[in-house]
Amino acid sequence: MENQMRSRSSYTILEIDDLHNPEVLCGNSGISGSIQLHKYDDIPAFLKGNPYVKEGYRVLLPGYLCLRSLFSWSNESINIWSHVLGCLIIFFLMIYDNIIGIPSLHGTKTDHVIVTIGLLCFQFCLLSSAGYHLFMCHSEKASERWLALDLNGILVGLLGCYLPGVHYAFFCMSVWRDVYLITICFLFGGLFCLQMKPKFLTARYYRLRIILYVLICAYGIIPSLHWVWLSGGVSNPIVKFFFPKVVVEYLLAILAFTFYISKIPERFSPGTFDFVGSSHQLWHIVVVIAFLYWHHAGKQILAYRISNQCTYP
Repeated sequence: MENQMRSRSSYTILEIDDLHNPEVLCGNSGISGSIQLHKYDDIPAFLKGNPYVKEGYRVLLPGYLCLRSLFSWSNESINIWSHVLGCLIIFFLMIYDNIIGIPSLHGTKTDHVIVTIGLLCFQFCLLSSAGYHLFMCHSEKASERWLALDLNGILVGLLGCYLPGVHYAFFCMSVWRDVYLITICFLFGGLFCLQMKPKFLTARYYRLRIILYVLICAYGIIPSLHWVWLSGGVSNPIVKFFFPKVVVEYLLAILAFTFYISKIPERFSPGTFDFVGSSHQLWHIVVVIAFLYWHHAGKQILAYRISNQCTYP
């Protein structure tokens, strides 16, 4: 296994050279051609992260078999397919919104742009995540590079939440809308630059990464409360309409993060949830639900903005 790791010190996503090396192609597949799965104690350190998931690991697969493993069963299958299917759903929603949804509301070109950018951000996030879980087993270098893409995908996904939320919440307060959008761009840009440093992606900085992501999510509370105050408080119809949706979105985020950080339920029954029902799988599913819910909420506030004139500066 160590020799295989050393032989994979270089990495390209498709790993074309592997396709012409029968020995490599067969290295991690059985006689029947099925992909061999490994136990937690037998996998290299870079694939370890959840000791409560005991089996079902793909190890040191060439690019061809990584792609092929998309259609085989492993402990990453639900992680991958939950976000592949989620991305497809959001893609078709984007097509529908631009052809039918927004025109039926008599939306403007700006509405098309804002909604489309938000949905593209969601798709990038989900595809980056699916790619990481698909190719992380290729090699340590592949795992590092796809992790960097996955983390930046999370940032882009969060940007897809902030952009339409801030734009339509502060639609009648253009100065504050621009202030918060510029601030968000600076915050996200700073974290993006930080993630370009390889050291930041190591296990040593795991807790720091978690703290920074929690802070950048929690930052949204500031413009939310400010918006409620500028709107005249909870008695304002649009606050009554939209603020509960912000609360629900944060509750979904908290639920997803709780699964991610606690490793529940597998913590209480190691080995039981190796293939179905593990915390990371639940985290993935809740993320998709949160994206879909936020898109639905965004469409509702878009419809509200179109049908109600601004009554405050």
